[in-house]
Amino acid sequence: MTTTAHVATNRRAEQDARGFVGSAALVDHLQRVLVDLIELHLQGKQAHWNVVGPNFRDLHLQLDEIVDVARQASDTIAERMRAVRGRPDGGSDTVAATTSLPAFPSGEQDTADVVRAVTARLYAAAATLRTVHDDVDAEDPTSADLLHAILEDLEKQAWMLSAEVRTA
Repeated sequence: MTTTAHVATNRRAEQDARGFVGSAALVDHLQRVLVDLIELHLQGKQAHWNVVGPNFRDLHLQLDEIVDVARQASDTIAERMRAVRGRPDGGSDTVAATTSLPAFPSGEQDTADVVRAVTARLYAAAATLRTVHDDVDAEDPTSADLLHAILEDLEKQAWMLSAEVRTA
């Protein structure tokens, strides 16, 4: 038996005894998704607290919906990482250093500006999921199914939010 075949056989035997064990690459992909979802949650709260202007109340409440979607999705991904024997890192230093989302402006923000900024961040988080999806699916279709559901939620939220400032 070749060394590669022997390693593969040993890995399968280990996985049978312990359940599926994700590769470092799979865990890294899920970690990228995790930090963007955590950052989306935090930025959504920042926007929620500092939005002012026309349609304030409806937007204030809609931002809480987005925050809930991001928070629940981050929990789903972190728990999946643990299920495949990864170690999720949602620490503030890690999130700040590795998120792909642009920083959210500080201070009060006009409702239209918040809609555009949060929509852009929803699409940025969705782009991360799309970027890692095929590699995740090749190794672990179960994790890819989770990405599908989260992607659907993020893009739905982006569409609904962006409609606040669309005119046609």
